[in-house]
Amino acid sequence: KLLIIPIIIFAISLIIIFQHYSSTGEIVDKDVTLKGGLTITIYSPIDIPDLKAQLKLEFPKGDIIVRRLTEFGSNEQIGLLIEAAEVEEEELKAVLEEKLNLELTKDNYSVEQVGSSLGNAFYKQMRTALILAFIFMAIVILITFRAWIPAFTIVFCAFADMVFVVAIMNLFGMRLSTTGIAALLMLIGYSIDTDIVITTKALKRKEEGNIVDRMTSGVKTGLTMTISTVVALTVGYFVSQSYVIKEMFLIIILGLIFDVIMTYLFNTGVLVWWTRRKAKY
Repeated sequence: KLLIIPIIIFAISLIIIFQHYSSTGEIVDKDVTLKGGLTITIYSPIDIPDLKAQLKLEFPKGDIIVRRLTEFGSNEQIGLLIEAAEVEEEELKAVLEEKLNLELTKDNYSVEQVGSSLGNAFYKQMRTALILAFIFMAIVILITFRAWIPAFTIVFCAFADMVFVVAIMNLFGMRLSTTGIAALLMLIGYSIDTDIVITTKALKRKEEGNIVDRMTSGVKTGLTMTISTVVALTVGYFVSQSYVIKEMFLIIILGLIFDVIMTYLFNTGVLVWWTRRKAKY
């Protein structure tokens, strides 16, 4: 019966992703590192909400994000970071100088530009990396345990964790970057660790007692790993001032929280059913 809970959450996540894809044509929104655009840094304390509103009025078709730039180790604002797509640099720079009443020079202004073709190439390469990670992971797990159902369950749990994170990103308007894809790859590794611990206890440690005792031992080990990781990443998330690090930590934290449900409700449920069925026949 407990298998129903992760299956329902997974189904809801798929619905959210499908709705987002239907309305935008993308599985998840991408930032400028993946779709191309401008990344502008201005070293001057500026009121961000006002600037956001002004830029939206000036560039209604542009995709613009404004963030605070803070000094390392403190919360003091030293400037701002602007990510813009479908906007020309010269037009944006002119508007910024007008709205901020500030001359932008090489001393207080820098810009990086990622072409749309280069951004799409990054995205395709990262997507390929994710697919290859799942393929090789499935092969290794299948060779290790030599059983289709446990191997499929492990891979499915890792995939479900990733689907859940993408659904949450869509729900809260988060954008996927190259950093985010790296975090998803790390999440796959964390997810596989806990699932392998449980599966090893169930299939290869039969001398440690019955299936319930072995599962209980595996759950204790896995939860200790997950909780310690989540606590460490949560502290890092609130202490860090870097948006890149925050994004990476948040993706892994969300994925690990859902992984607890997938591993200890879905994977353990399937393993108990499979081992008992195997013993019966």
